[in-house]
Amino acid sequence: MCGIAGFVGNGTRDDLERMTRALAHRGPDGEGVHADAEHAVFLGHRRLSIVDLDGGAQPMWDADHAVAVTFNGEIYNHVELRRALEAKGHRFTTDHSDTEVLIHGWKEWGVDLPLKLSGMFGFAIWDTRTKTVFLARDRFGEKPLYWARQNGTFLFASELSAIAAHGQFTATIDALALKKYFAHGFVPSPNAIYRDSHKLPAGHWLKFDTESGEMDIQAYWRFRIEPDDTPPSLDEAAEEVCALLLKSIEKRLMSDVPLGVFLSGGVDSSFATAGMCQFRTPQDVQSFAIGFTQKSYDESAHARTMAEALGTTHHEQTLDLDGARNLMDDVLARLDEPLGDGSILPTYLLCKFAREHVTVALSGDGGDELFAGYDPFAALKPAALYHTMMPGFAHKGMRHLAELLPKSAKNMSFDFKLRRVLQGLDFGPELWNPVWLAPLEAGDIEDIFNEPVAIEELYSEVLSLWHEDAKKSNVDKTLEFYSNFYLPDDILTKVDRAAMLNGLEARSIFLDNDLVEYVRRLPAAYKFDGKNRKIVLKKAAESLVPKAILNRPKKGFGIPMKAWLKDLNLTSADADRFNLSPTHIDQRIHGHQSGREDHRLFLWCWSVLQRHGKDGA
Repeated sequence: MCGIAGFVGNGTRDDLERMTRALAHRGPDGEGVHADAEHAVFLGHRRLSIVDLDGGAQPMWDADHAVAVTFNGEIYNHVELRRALEAKGHRFTTDHSDTEVLIHGWKEWGVDLPLKLSGMFGFAIWDTRTKTVFLARDRFGEKPLYWARQNGTFLFASELSAIAAHGQFTATIDALALKKYFAHGFVPSPNAIYRDSHKLPAGHWLKFDTESGEMDIQAYWRFRIEPDDTPPSLDEAAEEVCALLLKSIEKRLMSDVPLGVFLSGGVDSSFATAGMCQFRTPQDVQSFAIGFTQKSYDESAHARTMAEALGTTHHEQTLDLDGARNLMDDVLARLDEPLGDGSILPTYLLCKFAREHVTVALSGDGGDELFAGYDPFAALKPAALYHTMMPGFAHKGMRHLAELLPKSAKNMSFDFKLRRVLQGLDFGPELWNPVWLAPLEAGDIEDIFNEPVAIEELYSEVLSLWHEDAKKSNVDKTLEFYSNFYLPDDILTKVDRAAMLNGLEARSIFLDNDLVEYVRRLPAAYKFDGKNRKIVLKKAAESLVPKAILNRPKKGFGIPMKAWLKDLNLTSADADRFNLSPTHIDQRIHGHQSGREDHRLFLWCWSVLQRHGKDGA
């Protein structure tokens, strides 16, 4: 697990070294650079040593010095790929480096290389024979990869801060990206917060011709729900899901350094922990949990129950308001790009805590997206009925009444969920999911920016995804929304930043190629039947996870945001820096802190944005 950076065009070795230094937290174990002034190609790397500790230095070249790679990630099937490439005549020089597989794989398969890979990755290959730079990102975007073109220079890096460190790049906030940030709580791919910069979307590759300057970007894979015409029975499906998950866990134990597991006490992390105990002695399994002093948010007792049932060596910490306040300035200013997911704080603390004991941790990220674990799935059917039968004037009245309800600070309280659902129902089904999650409604974004906002532009990525196949059900479209949109740009981004700020590698057991290919072909009713969620996953876990864990209500890894924001010193300072209205920001601060209104999602996003660009962010 590492950080990569590089550029083609104007610049010097000093620019490259500044870029790699900006990624030092991602790779504390080593640094490597390649500066080719003749071709104006520069490659940089920061290394966190996980596999082949002695032989994996980068940028790595082939024996002919024709192809180089700088790589961030892990390739879980590198042993099988190495065998296949050796059978075709390729000769390897390292003992068991997964990085070297990319070099020979590129020489053998070219742009088809990413399709061969099982793992998480963001990498750049410089091919001196064809004078091309090839970038690729894994299927779900577990590993980040940004690119930019400005002032005659093509730049790429694991984080935007590295691109901004180049002397030829001017970091100016992109107004549309900022509006999308307030609409979603994150900046959706392919957008990025700086003008002229972009995320390479998950499952995409980019090829740049260093001589002509021409560039090609293509998707090599996309998550799609395509149920089989003759599906297996639910029991058969559960058995196969269990087997595939265990294989996924076994693959992710590949490491030359200590491993652990995140354990929240929910189904996903409990399966990860129980599965790890199938391959390791339970007391050798290090499990890690974070609790909260506010009971409605705290899951630590459930994590403890699971750890005791398995016999793992369990570690636990508690986060309160004082702890959160102490973390905020440091963590939020180092996110690289604004991210309005408040659970970044406990995730950061969890990663920091785990890093004291291990270098790699398994996680359950992706389980909610693949198996319909989120609350909005349960809202789809009643929302459709309401949307069909409720007149517009009556809906406005319902929204007004909902705003009069007392504002609870409990986790996923009734009043909070009701206001969220009604907010989304201002629109058609294509916008329910993003608006249910939105920090600000479109009208509020117009107020904050003091200019009109086009709905089609604000939600362009979601609308394109939703309308791709009109025949799919709202459940299947919602599965695709969470897996293609929310998972890569919120959940996986959050985990990557929290882990890498602490020099920790996080590996999700649910994002295995074989498991995903199987699950996406199962009927929606195996995931959500109108009442129960994660049906096939819970059935798959019955032999490993106690019923008390399987049957308890989902809580989610949230924070007591509403209560904490009432006691923080919030201001509209810096509004002018982002061309926002301080008056409208102040109104929301006062409304929230008085208890009359609930603006928790917006105010958290605003707190994150205020810290962007400060302290090296």
